[in-house]
Amino acid sequence: MAAWTLVAAGIAAPVVRRRLRLHPAAVLGASAAAPLALCAVVPRRRSRDLAVCALNMWGYLAAYKMPHDDPQRLRARVHVDYPIAIDRVLGLGVTPTQRLQHTFASPGSINRFESVLAWCHWMWFGVPHASVLYVLARNPERFPSAAARMYAVFDIGAVFYWAIPTAPPWWAGEHGRMEDRQAARVRRMMIEYGEEFWGDRWEALYDVLGGNPLAAMPSLHFATSLMAAHLLSEVGPVAGAVGWSYAGLLGLALVYLGEHYAIDLIAGAALAEGVRTAAPRVAPLTRRLSSLLQAAEARTVQA
Repeated sequence: MAAWTLVAAGIAAPVVRRRLRLHPAAVLGASAAAPLALCAVVPRRRSRDLAVCALNMWGYLAAYKMPHDDPQRLRARVHVDYPIAIDRVLGLGVTPTQRLQHTFASPGSINRFESVLAWCHWMWFGVPHASVLYVLARNPERFPSAAARMYAVFDIGAVFYWAIPTAPPWWAGEHGRMEDRQAARVRRMMIEYGEEFWGDRWEALYDVLGGNPLAAMPSLHFATSLMAAHLLSEVGPVAGAVGWSYAGLLGLALVYLGEHYAIDLIAGAALAEGVRTAAPRVAPLTRRLSSLLQAAEARTVQA
C-alpha cells in the first residue's frame, strides 16, 4: 500500500504543485520515488517497463517547467551573454544563427526549406521515445539499457536548467542582447511558421509544447537525438542511418530557426556522449539496485 501511495504521489505532485505551493524538492522527490515504487509492486513485464519510462518523463517535465513557475525570479538568474560570446568565436565574429538567417532567410516570409526545418523541430517531441520503443520492438533485450541511457540524458539535462538557466538566441534577440543591441535581430522562425500553418490552433498547441523558455543549455533536443541515433545504430544500420540523418537535420534546424546556439548543441553532444561513456561504469550499481527492487517485488507478491 505504501508503494502505491508513492506512485500516486509522484503522479499528483507535479499537477498540484502550484495550487498547494509544494516545495520543488518535494515535487522532485515524489517524482523520483514513483518509478522505483512501481518496480517494487508490479512484476517485471513490458507494460511495467513502459509505465516506468512514462513516470520518469512525467517527473522530468515537472523539473523542466518548475524554474519558470516564478518567471521574474528566473529572469533575474538567467545567463544571456556567455553563449553569445562563445558563438561569436565559433561563427568567426557573428553567431551562426545570425549568419544563417542573414544569408538564407527572407525577412517576413518562411520558405519551403525553413518549413521543413520547423517540422523537424516539432517531430522531436516523439523521436527520443519512438527510438526507445523501436529498440523494444526489434531487440527487447537491449531495451533496459537503451531506456536507461535515453532518460538519463533527460534527467541530467534538467539539473543544468536549474543550475545555469540560459536564454536561447531568439530570447536574446527580443531583449536587445544580440550584436548591435537592437531587438528582433534574431527571428524565432518556428513561431512565425507555426502561426502561419496552424492559425488559431497555434496558441493552444504552443501552450502544450512550451513550459520554460530559459532552458537552452545544454540542448536536450540535440542530446536526445544523438542518443536516439546511437540506440538505433545498435539495432541495425538502416535504423541508425535514419537516426543520424535526423540528428544532423535537427541540429541545423535548432541553430537556423533561432532556438539554440551552436554551443548549446556542443554541450548537448557532450552530455549524450558522457552518458554513453559512463553507462558501463555504473552498470554494477544499476544491477544492484535492480536486485533490491526484484527482492522487494518478490516480497510483495508473497504477501
